[in-house]
Amino acid sequence: MASVAFLGLGVMGYPMAAHLKNKGGHDVTVYNRTTAKAEKWVAEHGGHFAPTPRAAAEGKDFVFACVGNDDDLRSVTIGPDGAFQSMKAGAVFIDNTTASAEVARELGEAAKERGFSFLDAPVSGGQAGAENGVLTVMVGGDQAVFDRARPVIDAYARMVGLMGPVGSGQLTKMINQICIAGLVQGLAEGINFGKRAGLDIEKVVEVISKGAAGSWQMENRHKTMKDGKYDFGFAVDWMRKDLKICLEEADRNGAALPVTALVDQFYKDVQGMGGNRWDTSSLMARLQK
Repeated sequence: MASVAFLGLGVMGYPMAAHLKNKGGHDVTVYNRTTAKAEKWVAEHGGHFAPTPRAAAEGKDFVFACVGNDDDLRSVTIGPDGAFQSMKAGAVFIDNTTASAEVARELGEAAKERGFSFLDAPVSGGQAGAENGVLTVMVGGDQAVFDRARPVIDAYARMVGLMGPVGSGQLTKMINQICIAGLVQGLAEGINFGKRAGLDIEKVVEVISKGAAGSWQMENRHKTMKDGKYDFGFAVDWMRKDLKICLEEADRNGAALPVTALVDQFYKDVQGMGGNRWDTSSLMARLQK
């Protein structure tokens, strides 16, 4: 059992913290910007809540965060009431936020100066993966630190991999999102084409999902895409935030992302249709306007 803090109880963080408490058996203290949500979590799962990240992190062996973006992450770490102000020497900060590689390296250096360790560890698998404790975790950091943290991370993960030094986890998550963006657009075009051609989409997917075209998105999203249902899942607003990170990193490293840039604009169209909180599979909606 480890002494753990978890900062940020959104749709991902709330169940992830619960797995650390219930499956991992750890002593968990939670922090959330809205205190009522932290109180609700404690009422459901036990443990403790703290009024600030600084208070939550004090004396803990591992401190996790899953917040919105780079600015949110800086606030809960190096801000006046941030976790970095109170973390003990030898502790490990594990960031599950999808953020930039730049902020990961910045915080990695800040942690090193203060005598503790930092891992950037963005996740994939969406809300369902978080709730079921089967997320994929892409980690950047030192091998020895990863080896210490891995048994704790395992409480909410199905796959955990060390991808390289600090920042590598975020870079890997960018590749994940780049691949998903193009894939979902292709799936949307294929389903739309099939419907207009008068084909039975269920029969089509039953066959082609077992071949080279098969994917998680096809298996899990084709029915709702066919039916025009998008009120669930990973929100378009979040995907555009992630793709912005990808495109900015590509500007720095010289990678060409023409399809990603195009799909990002398609998601902008979906936002214009009022689909900010729709699932990313809602690319289908703009083809059926």
